[in-house]
Amino acid sequence: MKKLYISLTTLVAFLFLATTNFLYAQVSPEIKIANEYFNNQEYSKALSEYEKISKKSENLPLIYSNFYNSLIHEKNITEGEKLIKKMIKSNPNESFYKADLFLHLQKFSSQDKAQKEFSNLSEAVRENPSLTEKIADYLVKSGNVDKAAELYISSRKSLNDRNLYSFKLAELYKIQNNNALMIEEMLNYLKNDPNELENVKNQFQNILTEKEDFDLLETTLYEKIQKDPNDAAFNEMLLWMNIQQKNFTKAFMQSKALDKRYKMQGMKMIEVGRIAMENKDYEAASKFFQYVVDEYRNGVHYGQAKRMLINSREELVKNTFPVNETQIRLLITDYKNLIKELGKSPYTTEAMKNMALLEAFYLDNKDTAVIILNDALNYSRNDNRLTAKIKIDLGDIYLLKEEPWEATLLYSQAEKAMKEDPIGHEAKLKNAKLNYYKGEFDLAQEHLDILKIATSREISNDAMNLSLLIQDNTILDTDTTNEAMKEYAKIDFLLFRNKNIEAIERAEEILKKYPKHSLADEVLLLEAKIYRKLGDFDKSLLALEKINTSFSTDILGDDALFLTGIIYEENKKDNQKAMQIYQDFMIKYPGSIFNVEARKRFRKLRGDKI
Repeated sequence: MKKLYISLTTLVAFLFLATTNFLYAQVSPEIKIANEYFNNQEYSKALSEYEKISKKSENLPLIYSNFYNSLIHEKNITEGEKLIKKMIKSNPNESFYKADLFLHLQKFSSQDKAQKEFSNLSEAVRENPSLTEKIADYLVKSGNVDKAAELYISSRKSLNDRNLYSFKLAELYKIQNNNALMIEEMLNYLKNDPNELENVKNQFQNILTEKEDFDLLETTLYEKIQKDPNDAAFNEMLLWMNIQQKNFTKAFMQSKALDKRYKMQGMKMIEVGRIAMENKDYEAASKFFQYVVDEYRNGVHYGQAKRMLINSREELVKNTFPVNETQIRLLITDYKNLIKELGKSPYTTEAMKNMALLEAFYLDNKDTAVIILNDALNYSRNDNRLTAKIKIDLGDIYLLKEEPWEATLLYSQAEKAMKEDPIGHEAKLKNAKLNYYKGEFDLAQEHLDILKIATSREISNDAMNLSLLIQDNTILDTDTTNEAMKEYAKIDFLLFRNKNIEAIERAEEILKKYPKHSLADEVLLLEAKIYRKLGDFDKSLLALEKINTSFSTDILGDDALFLTGIIYEENKKDNQKAMQIYQDFMIKYPGSIFNVEARKRFRKLRGDKI
């Protein structure tokens, strides 16, 4: 790191600003003239003025920074050193002047002299942790990271406190690219005080940036756990690291160890299983929940684990294309058996909800779903959030039945009951989508404008995306534009109802009727997703290729190419082609939100340790 004497003195001026505020307010005309010369880089004239002003010792703190810089610019190195020593003599307790002398000697004199002055500086501050941190920060800003670390270590030894400055030193070791020392520093700190686990996690979150960093942390943690298998903090840290890396296979072992150690009866396993679900690793999630079901059949978390196990299998089935109807029926049977085993209660209404949605959306048994959900409402009367969630699902079923008035009534009831809750925001979004499906775009926008700024990130993003879709494709406010948008909204409604074949037919009609419309790439992307759901991966790739060829520079270009890679990887099982697509993607769309995931997938296919 380059060392600059200008930054040194500028920092001095800043540090003294608070204590000299009153004096600065009464700066003399002579100082103002000298400062003006200095600011205009007329250093010779500035120096002449500062030399006159410095004859009054009380002026020195006001002109020190610019005076020193003027001397250096004019090659008066010796005089610059004398100035610093004069300031030290008149302010013997001010350590920043001693730091300045070290920096001056380091730049303009012998390293022996500089080291001697650094030793004096260290001795002056090491008994004072607050001052040590300030001087160390000062040295870091002037490019002396190594010396800042030395200062901390000297103070640590003097005060006989091994864990003092651990976070500061970890940051310095990171700057020095000494990741082994950085990790060792933080883990030693954690070993000494396990209650600091969250702070250590946060620190690692800030300073671990590369895969190699996590690999080194993992290796170091395993070494420490082998030496002390009962150290819960290290196991917690290893679990956290694997979750950060989304490596739930490894996270399983740490979760199990911690769950047993603290006799949590499966609670830790459920907690990490839920995280795996949120990250769409449904197979791994099932493993966590299955463990709890098998190990704690009579435990307090058995029912929750059993429901989550079925739910994780459900997500896996729904995200395996084409969706297997036989598997859907098996899931419904699993939910029925769960409800029979545990009985109907507020704790099983989630299972009733899930079963109803499978009946309606995948087997087209809408009336059966309504009966199940109305039954579930009987067990949720004392839980407003649960009641609101069931009403939203019931509204969805009525929308499937093409009874929008019943749907909007239920959505509105849920929104009113949970006005400032994410559940209420979800209900408002449902009403917005209902208006969108009906082609009432102005009404939809009224809801969306509120949701864009007043909700959780997920709902806000959904609202923003739908709002932009409407704005971008109705901006001309012509009959043709609105008609095309209305047709597109009808396709979206068909997809909501799981009418995939009809949606494909409508999409083809729009492309023929409006071949050059701004919605063309949106329609093609919808087609690609529908064909993928139907298991026709070749047609899905064909639709994506049209986007990649004709609309690659439009907003959906990166979506299309990334989905192309996923289909080759997950559905076509052509890893070489998927790697090529991901590599092309990273080059073509370096700023895309999918870039990190594309890189991760590429490295995994290449055989890197992820």
